[in-house]
Amino acid sequence: MNQILMTIMAIGAIVGGIDRIFGNKLGYGEKFEEGFHLLGPMALSMTGMICLAPALADILGRAVIPFYQAMGADPSMFGSVLAIDMGGYQLAKELAVDSRIGSYAGIVASAIFGCTLVFTIPVGMGMIRQEDRQFFARGIMLGLAAMPAGLFPGGLLCGLSFWDCLQQNLPIFAAALLLGLGLWKMPEKMVQGFYALAGGIRAVVTAGLILAAAKSLCGWTLLPGMTPIEDAMSVVSSIGVVMLGSLPAAKFLSRLLEKPFFWLGRKMGMKSQSLTGMLLGLVSPVPVFAMYHEMDPKGKVAAGAFLVSGASLLAAHMGFTVSVEPEMLPALMGGKLCGAAVSVVLALCAFGNVISQQKKDG
Repeated sequence: MNQILMTIMAIGAIVGGIDRIFGNKLGYGEKFEEGFHLLGPMALSMTGMICLAPALADILGRAVIPFYQAMGADPSMFGSVLAIDMGGYQLAKELAVDSRIGSYAGIVASAIFGCTLVFTIPVGMGMIRQEDRQFFARGIMLGLAAMPAGLFPGGLLCGLSFWDCLQQNLPIFAAALLLGLGLWKMPEKMVQGFYALAGGIRAVVTAGLILAAAKSLCGWTLLPGMTPIEDAMSVVSSIGVVMLGSLPAAKFLSRLLEKPFFWLGRKMGMKSQSLTGMLLGLVSPVPVFAMYHEMDPKGKVAAGAFLVSGASLLAAHMGFTVSVEPEMLPALMGGKLCGAAVSVVLALCAFGNVISQQKKDG
């Protein structure tokens, strides 16, 4: 399967590159360029945390390891509070007692829960219009409720047992429950909290860049145990190579599915923009937030739910996994796609029940 996916990415890169040579006649050359241009933003958001991960694991391990072991979970599951490409993987691997669970926590759980916590929610709440935030928040709550549908298949594909998946994910389920309750009861305060969290992560990442740059340029070891910045940049470069092909391939897929999505949207009672947004969300949640106002209420809820598990699969998350542990790609894809599909079904059922209840009350 890995070889098939890599072949598809290679074909995407070839087509995108050729289209760029001939003046971007088909639009694939633009996506080829976009994949390369994303190297800068990715490096800025990832490199500092990758460099800091070993030192952070040493500092946090004294508190985290006993707490997680008391719950019967591997300490590596703490890494799932960060996105896979924002230090979650490195932190999970550094804290891991069982390397297999460390891979699961750093790739599958971080790509679902961590990405939602530190990227999808704060960025989405910042970009979406005030009047649409209620639909987005409801979708996120339903997506969190459907997370087991992604975390369990992802764990089984990693070789974990059903009981292992349940036991290891207990901290995530508890955090997701509190998160969902907070979004339901006090959404504005939760938004402020996410902004503060995002700002704190940005400060930590920047500090990591400063320390790593000082070490690389002058040999100053201000914080022992850090990963060299050159090693961190090699991870970012590997992701960029995959995105050279994944973005043109995703554009081709969106064109191929344009008419079927229009038909399917009518059957599901949603605008086609909602389904298109979900497909775009597999590359990045940002375009989804930009077109959120074009969706109907049902589509807004469904798209929000979809992003909890489905966000960034075909771009950053796939590229990162290929660069560090390509054998984990089936677990990543299986977990995220299963979780995203169940999230949408749950959102559509829940939205239909709400409408039925409103008609009954009216």
